Amino acid sequence: MAIISGELTEVKEKYGVPRRTQIVDWSGDMDDEDLIEREDMVVTVTQSGYIKRTPLADFRAQKRGGKGLSGMSTKQEDVVTTLFVANTHTQLLFFTTEGMVYKLKTWRLPQGGRTAKGKAIINILPIPQGVGVAAIMPVDAPEADWNDLQIVFATTQGSVRRNALSDFTNVMRNGKIAMDLPEGVELVNARICGPDDDIMLVTASGRAIRFPTTEVRVFKGRKSTGVRGIKLVREGDKVVSMAVIRHFEASSEERVAYAKMRRALAGADDEGAEDDVAGDISTERFEEMQAAEDLILTIAAQGSGKIGSSHDYPVRGRGGMGVQAMDKAMRGGDLVASFPVEIEDQIMLATSTGQSIRCPVKGISFRSRAAGGVKVFDTAKREVVVSVARIAESNEDEDENSATEE
Repeated sequence: MAIISGELTEVKEKYGVPRRTQIVDWSGDMDDEDLIEREDMVVTVTQSGYIKRTPLADFRAQKRGGKGLSGMSTKQEDVVTTLFVANTHTQLLFFTTEGMVYKLKTWRLPQGGRTAKGKAIINILPIPQGVGVAAIMPVDAPEADWNDLQIVFATTQGSVRRNALSDFTNVMRNGKIAMDLPEGVELVNARICGPDDDIMLVTASGRAIRFPTTEVRVFKGRKSTGVRGIKLVREGDKVVSMAVIRHFEASSEERVAYAKMRRALAGADDEGAEDDVAGDISTERFEEMQAAEDLILTIAAQGSGKIGSSHDYPVRGRGGMGVQAMDKAMRGGDLVASFPVEIEDQIMLATSTGQSIRCPVKGISFRSRAAGGVKVFDTAKREVVVSVARIAESNEDEDENSATEE
C-alpha cells in the first residue's frame, strides 16, 4: 500500500491541475418536447374516433402489386378514414362541429404499433360527449410563418369565413373558439387554402356552388360566422360538404366540350348533360384540363352515387343558389356527401340502421353533374345513408410472397 500511495502522490504532483468543471444550479427552461427526437410518424384516425401514431419506419417499402401491411386493428364495422404523415413536432389542429379548435403536437398522440387500436380522441382532448371532429389539420410550417397561410371554414347554414392561420397559434389546453356558431348550426369543414384555390359547397337539396377563395375577405376576428357562401332556398336545407379544389379558368364552351369528351373516355352516357352546343377543344387543352381536374364523388341518401369532374362545376361568385349537383327530381333523396376522391380510393357508407358497405371508387360510374347516380348501396325501406367516409388505407394482412421488401 505504501508503494501505491507513493506512486499516486507522485502522479498528483506531476499532473495535478485545479478542477475545471463547475456544478451549479441551472436556471434555464426545458420541457418534454426538447427531449423528443424529430421523427416522421404515420397518424391514423378511424371512423369511430380512435387515433394513434406509428413510426413511418414500421411501414416498410414494398414493390408495386403487393397486398400491403395491416395498418390498424379495428372493430369489424370501423375503418381508417384519415391517414397522413407528420413529424413528431408537427402541430395538429382539431376542429369540432361545435366550432372549437384544439392543438396538439404529434408526439403527444398515443404511440402504437401497426396493428394497435389507438385511443379515443375524446380521452385525449376535452371534447364533450356527442360532439364530432369536423377536421384534423397538420401544419408543418413554423408558427412564425402562420400569418402567411389562410384557413377557410364552412357551416351548415351556408356561411364561409377565411382567417389567417396565425389566429390559432395560441390555443390553450381546454381549446379555443374557432367560430362562434348560432344554435343549431355546425361547422362542416376547415381547410388550409391559397389564393389559387376554389371553395366548393354542396347542399342536401342538390345544389353546388364554386367560387375563388379571394371572394371571401380575410377576417380579423374569430367570433364572426363569416359571409354567405351559398343561398339556401329550401326550408331545412343545409350544407353537407365543403371542399378546397384547384382553380382553373375555362370558358363555358370549353367546359361542355371537355365534359363530353371526358364522359366518352369513361364510357358514360350523356344523361343530364348540358344542352349547350359543345365547342371544339384541342388535345393540348384537353390534357391541360385533365391534369387540373379533381374527381368529385357525390352520394345521395337512398344509396345512389356518381363520380363527376370538377370542370363540370362552373366558377361563379359566392352567395348565389349554385347549380345542380344531381338530377332535378332528386330520385336518390337528399345528398349526404360530395367531396374530391382519387380513382384508387375506397369509400365506406353507413346507414341509419347500422349497416355499412365498403366499395372502390373505380366501381362507381362517371356521370355528368346534372345526372342521377347509380346504385352504390341497396338501402332497405325507411333506411337511408347517413355518412360517407373515404378510406385512407386497406387493412390487408401482410403477405410475404407478394409483398416483397425493396
